[in-house]
Amino acid sequence: MGNICRSPTVAAVARVEFARVGIAVEVDSAGTEDYHVGASADRRSIAIAEANGYPLASHRARQVCAADFSRFDHLLVMDRINHRALLDIAPKAARERVALFLPFAGIDGPVELPDPYYGGQADFQRALDLARDGIGALIERLSGS
Repeated sequence: MGNICRSPTVAAVARVEFARVGIAVEVDSAGTEDYHVGASADRRSIAIAEANGYPLASHRARQVCAADFSRFDHLLVMDRINHRALLDIAPKAARERVALFLPFAGIDGPVELPDPYYGGQADFQRALDLARDGIGALIERLSGS
């Protein structure tokens, strides 16, 4: 939503894990709202990500823009609210490339990656764990394993 917790965490995990297995992809993160444009990631997201080897301190929040729909092959969202928001602004031809991250990755279980913003450290760790699980499943899917 505001691009300071979930999607920057997923993007940080994706960059590290894709590079680790030699898959070259462009990864970015953006929010559907303009709440925090230009702000760094939430300090709790930064702490959890960096403690687990995922650089996040340099992240600056941005809002999805029209160019994202032509720049990226897939636009993955963390929950149904953001899915609907992105579909509302997506050009008709791009709508099929907007998907919920965890199901798209092939995760059986939660459909949404819960927003840790109003929670505690355990909620931020859970978000990181789901990000890692989702990216791991996506890597398996892309590599045909």
